[in-house]
Amino acid sequence: MSYFSLLTINGLVIGLIFALTAAGLTLIFSVLRVVNFSHGALYMMGGYASYYAIRYLGLPPIGGVVAAMIALFFFGILFEILIMRPVYTDEVERKDEYAIIVTFGLTILLSNLAIVVFGPFSKSPPPFLDGTLILGPVILPYDRLIAAVVAVVLLGVTTWFLARTTLGQALDAVSQSRESAAVIGINPRRMYTIAFGLGSALAGGAGALIAPIFALSPSMGDLPVVQAFIIIVIGGMGSVGGSIVGGILLGLAQSWGVGYLPDPNRALAYTQAFGAILLIITLLFRPTGLFGRIHLRLE
Repeated sequence: MSYFSLLTINGLVIGLIFALTAAGLTLIFSVLRVVNFSHGALYMMGGYASYYAIRYLGLPPIGGVVAAMIALFFFGILFEILIMRPVYTDEVERKDEYAIIVTFGLTILLSNLAIVVFGPFSKSPPPFLDGTLILGPVILPYDRLIAAVVAVVLLGVTTWFLARTTLGQALDAVSQSRESAAVIGINPRRMYTIAFGLGSALAGGAGALIAPIFALSPSMGDLPVVQAFIIIVIGGMGSVGGSIVGGILLGLAQSWGVGYLPDPNRALAYTQAFGAILLIITLLFRPTGLFGRIHLRLE
């Protein structure tokens, strides 16, 4: 029982970080209807932004997370204004392909730029708090506990913002129908910019939270972006709440799968396979994902 509790706690912690990454990707997709392939690179940039904010500005590690989210918010806004605008105009004919190319190109650009600027070797920011929580069968480093608590707070604030504020409801209205939202006075283009900024900030926050747990590297966003795509399909494309549930389910599935695999020497090598199994099972019974909205389609 204690082993199961340990696996469950670790799965929840990692799952919450997954959910934070996927929530940003979902927000961008639901409002802009663009699959953002650069989300992993934004996650990586958040980790490095936090590291350098702590090192050069003297911020505490939690302050580094906030600084990373602010930096990535403005970076996302700038990128959307300068690069993504042709997707909504007649400047390009094949808009879906344009969006794929520019977001994928940003991934290549940022990853290679990170190697040049930050170097190819890994870096480790200071921990949020030294020590380990030991509570009965639960043994959890404080770093992971704090990362999980902050992720819960950020996910809660995001959910509240989207459901309870005027701006959040405007984003939801645009995600359901751009034309109808424009009729009632909502500026869709402004919502696109805000959504891309917020999604980038959530990716940066996730990267900053994971930084003290795992080392930073220019390629650290490669795997999380794949996991984020799995999560938003499991949760239902366009559903932020679904991405939170999907992230937690993926974290638990990987933790339990690795923990109970009969061959411990190969367990870690199969980590990603458990996510694929969860995805297949979900799509067999819920083709639109757990909370997917059928009417969402790429335009």
